[in-house]
Amino acid sequence: MRAARESATAHGESGVRAAVADRGLAGGSRIGARLPVIDSGLPRPARHAIALAVVVAVLSGCAGMGARTQVAAASGGLTVPATSSAPLSRERIAEIVASPDRSAADRTNDQRRKPAEMLAFIGVRPGSVALDLSAGGGYTTELLARAVGPTGHVYGQSAPRNPARAGPAAPEGGAAASATAATAAPPAVPAPSAAAPVRTSAMALAERASKPATPNITAVVQRFEEPVPAALAGKALDLVTLMFNYHDLGHLGVDRAAMNAAVFRALKPGGVYVIADHAGRPGTGISESGTLHRVEEAFVRSEVEAAGFRLLAAGEFLRNPRDPRDRNVPEPPQPKDEFVLKFVKPTGS
Repeated sequence: MRAARESATAHGESGVRAAVADRGLAGGSRIGARLPVIDSGLPRPARHAIALAVVVAVLSGCAGMGARTQVAAASGGLTVPATSSAPLSRERIAEIVASPDRSAADRTNDQRRKPAEMLAFIGVRPGSVALDLSAGGGYTTELLARAVGPTGHVYGQSAPRNPARAGPAAPEGGAAASATAATAAPPAVPAPSAAAPVRTSAMALAERASKPATPNITAVVQRFEEPVPAALAGKALDLVTLMFNYHDLGHLGVDRAAMNAAVFRALKPGGVYVIADHAGRPGTGISESGTLHRVEEAFVRSEVEAAGFRLLAAGEFLRNPRDPRDRNVPEPPQPKDEFVLKFVKPTGS
């Protein structure tokens, strides 16, 4: 069994670095799956068949994690229970990304978002129930809906629109914003034209749900502090994602502790919470959320772990160590340094 575990851990070499929780096994390389007790009174062939099934379950759970991804085992043991389906293969992920009915805008986004690497890192399983927080136009929501397939479902959350709420001090993607400018008085935000139509996230998700391939999308308009539909609030979710918007929760004044606690309650034990965002410099926390649109990775980790989560893995596929992280848009022009963190809800929680 030890050899099987070592083989499972080494499976699928990819750009993911191991992450070990504070009280975990430093440098540990085991899969924290507890094995069932096999009744010694059963005939030997039956015992062998059960043992083989257990090994297959452990190995299939590893396949979606990628190499350099290790279970961050908290003291007392952290287990990731097997589910009824294995994570998507890389071949199936490639088919999803290449689907001919995906929009041209989404394909353009693929160039910087690396959807194949993201879906592999998440380890999406067919039949899962997922919640995409701050879904926006639904780029990630649709990818997840294709990934979980017809037996799964994806809910895309957005907060109720508040026309009176001021926007960020600088728009995301603005070339002028820098760390120095972040301390200056924010520029006046022009009022939107009364004649301009308002396109909401719910509208965008409804359009995506009208596609034959993704009718399994449901828009959810709820506050960030209570983002989970009531019917799903009690350990019903397998996966929650928050893509490149955790930083926005700072300038929006969201109670992030309440949001993370709600996500924790709604996930099944062993369920995962994946957060990606634009990396800020050490010590900046979430203070540059409305100016540079960045957040410190260690800050996010500390807030999420405070809700009871344990860090499972961190993805390297969107990192750019050359980005000085002192501007909204790096100079000279280059991709932003971005982190991706996968947290797990420990079993027994």
